[in-house]
Formats: sequence, structure tokens, C-alpha cells
Amino acid sequence: MAEQKKKKHEEAPKKDQKETVPPDSEAKKESKKEKEVRKDLDELLDEIDDILEENAEEFVKSYVQRGGQ
Repeated sequence: MAEQKKKKHEEAPKKDQKETVPPDSEAKKESKKEKEVRKDLDELLDEIDDILEENAEEFVKSYVQRGGQ
């Protein structure tokens, strides 16, 4: 019996606690925006990888040259 009261007490939200979960519509907007940002970031990283693969030798030479000055 004491365990049941304890469980009920734990499940009940406190009055001073605010709800941290946004409403469904806001959560969907955030997840959609999050997906767009991730997609854009992945595309940017892919572009950087392609450029480095094409110009790796030049990139290293210019980096070493700048660092050695």
C-alpha cells in the first residue's frame, strides 16, 4: 500500500515544474528544420571532401607553405 502511494506521488508533476516538451506542431517544425540543417551540412561536407580529393596535393603544399612562413 505504501508503495502505491509512493508511485502515485512520483508520477504527479510538481506545480513549480514547467512543461519542457513543446507542442506537437512546434516539435514537427523543429524536426523538419533539423533535418534540413543536417542535409545542408552533409552536402557541404561532401563538397569539401570532393574538393580536397581533387586538390589534395595543392592543398597540402599551400598549407605547409603558409605554416612555414
